[in-house]
Amino acid sequence: MSKRIANQIALALLWTSALTTVAVLFAVILYVVVNGIGQLSLGFIFTWPRGVNAEGGVWPTIVSTLYVTALAMVIVTPIAILAAVYLAEYAVQGRLVSIIRCAADTLASVPSIVMGLFGLALFVEAAHIGFSMLSAALALTFLMLPIVMRTTEEAIRAVPKYIRWGSYGLGATKWQTVRRTVLPAAMPRILTGLILATGRAVGETAVVIYTMGQAINMPVSPLDSGRPMTVHLYLLAMEGINLPAAYGTALLLMIMILGFNLSARYLLRRTRKV
Repeated sequence: MSKRIANQIALALLWTSALTTVAVLFAVILYVVVNGIGQLSLGFIFTWPRGVNAEGGVWPTIVSTLYVTALAMVIVTPIAILAAVYLAEYAVQGRLVSIIRCAADTLASVPSIVMGLFGLALFVEAAHIGFSMLSAALALTFLMLPIVMRTTEEAIRAVPKYIRWGSYGLGATKWQTVRRTVLPAAMPRILTGLILATGRAVGETAVVIYTMGQAINMPVSPLDSGRPMTVHLYLLAMEGINLPAAYGTALLLMIMILGFNLSARYLLRRTRKV
């Protein structure tokens, strides 16, 4: 086989794979949009569920979803960024650093249902926190931590060396260089990782169903329980009591996750231009 024919076959396979991926994505989006667009309204978004939680709106579930996601971000952000700074700027590259990176990659591959059961055993039962926003946020932290940490580490490493040398030349210490020069330069990429991790947290079901509970509450304290949108969608779909509301919830959730992903791509594009 000539190189020209092999190149054309490879190119055709690549195009077929890419178009298949896009087609499946648009098929799923179109299916959810067609079945759920009729449910979207201000009343559906800003009212409470009624009856057996099958009628009415989804406002408490939206608040619970945003609440637990924000709480998880508050917990994971300083831990992940400080760990990434240590790995990229302070740690001696050797076996310990390799073990830490391997542990982070392994943690990122753990199934979410396993993480949910771990959160149930550790935070809900062993720590006696109970079904609450805090338990769910702590469990979500384990899913988000490797994403934010590795993204931040790569962002710090991508900062050019001459920026550090210029800071040192002006008499800045190591920590002053990292805090005032390196981190601001890497911040757009760091924000991209945070947004991607947030999008994954918003779409998780197995973790929050075992740690937050299923009660329709308007959470105020981190120790309050609640029902996120993913759990509400799961219950509506599994019980089959209101499939149109399930499709409407799925569409609203998909819009939120799509918004997070588009924001990440926008920040990454801005970073590349800079």
